[in-house]
Amino acid sequence: MLKVLFIGLVWPEARSSAASQNILSYIELFKQQGHEVCFVSASEKSERSTPLDCLVDEQRSVLLNDSSFDEFVREYQPNIAIFDRYISEEQFSWRVAEAAPNCLKVLDCEDLHFLRYARHEAYKNQVNPNHFASVEPYLYSDTCKRELASIWRCDISILLSDFETNLLVEHFGISSDLLHHCRFLLPNKDAQKDPLYSERRDFITIGNFRHAPNWDAVLTLRSKIWPTIKKHLPDAKCHVYGAYLPPKAKQLENKKLGFLVHGYIEDAEQAIGSSRVLLAPINFGAGIKGKLVDAMRCNTPSVTSPIGSEGLIVTTDVATDAATDHTVGLPSWPGAISDISENTDNFIKEAIALYQNEARWLEASQGCAQHINALFDYETQSHGLLEKLQKVYANLNQHRNKHFFGQILQHHTTSSTKYMSQWIEAKSKLK
Repeated sequence: MLKVLFIGLVWPEARSSAASQNILSYIELFKQQGHEVCFVSASEKSERSTPLDCLVDEQRSVLLNDSSFDEFVREYQPNIAIFDRYISEEQFSWRVAEAAPNCLKVLDCEDLHFLRYARHEAYKNQVNPNHFASVEPYLYSDTCKRELASIWRCDISILLSDFETNLLVEHFGISSDLLHHCRFLLPNKDAQKDPLYSERRDFITIGNFRHAPNWDAVLTLRSKIWPTIKKHLPDAKCHVYGAYLPPKAKQLENKKLGFLVHGYIEDAEQAIGSSRVLLAPINFGAGIKGKLVDAMRCNTPSVTSPIGSEGLIVTTDVATDAATDHTVGLPSWPGAISDISENTDNFIKEAIALYQNEARWLEASQGCAQHINALFDYETQSHGLLEKLQKVYANLNQHRNKHFFGQILQHHTTSSTKYMSQWIEAKSKLK
């Protein structure tokens, strides 16, 4: 039995974000293997935080810039430490390295923050974020330096998107030994009869409003897409769901236009499964989009952008070359993919066609299960992840010596971050 320590920037909220669902799937996997799991975070729990009592063996709140964390790790002696993003690694990795030097350090990337920020900057500068060559100049930010350094310092980094895995290997020269591609660990869905075309109605979009790509997608949908769809489909409505609804989002609601902003929903799967089409006009972002995975699991066709579909394309020749622009309109997608950077005409056309044409909708709906099965297999993915962790853990010293650059970064990070943290702690005690 191993001791696995999860260090979260925030407490997981399974009903608010796909990232939280993913970290909880790792916890469940380790528990299934009979390992001991502890989850810690320096953040405050919210009313939406997922109860962990039945999922982990121990949970505790920890302090930033406080040596009490070192004492806890020294006593707990984890075999594996998993950081839920690079910021968590920056804050706590050096402490883990000192208090438990033989602990395997794992970074759960979820999505590459620097790629998301680069695309956002390109988008704000009216550069097409779907074209890698156009985005490439925006990649080399301080966020990029910090995130890459975090990846190098860790023994393994888990990535959801094959596009991002190849970007790190081919563009930044990071060894594939340090990376592991693993899409969402989705449990097998129980067989059930989903609503038929005639039993479904309206469009839906969903996403946490604290996530900038989701907020921008709602703005794009409201201003550039929905008014035209409404003209062609006067009886249709568009339902907008998402946690942490801000007043500015609620102000977008227009009942006469059929644009209804609901905010948080307890059962997202039920809402998606009763809708006819999911719309995800995503202009920038990274990683795998949970809303599109949920749509496939509900056999609900979706219309999205190339960035929205990234990491979820069955045809591997699209996602294997990070320097190749995305291909749109792939037949394997259960719905439609349309580049909305220059205009939204095709996106609108595809959405209307899917909604109106029962034969086309049925073909896309039936393709959802095929798409999910081609991308996600719980047994294969979970076995691959565990095998990677066990292999590196069993040969940790050799692994670290082979990738000694990470140890160099760890040394310099400890020399800077450590003393800054100790200075903050000392200053706080004086106060």
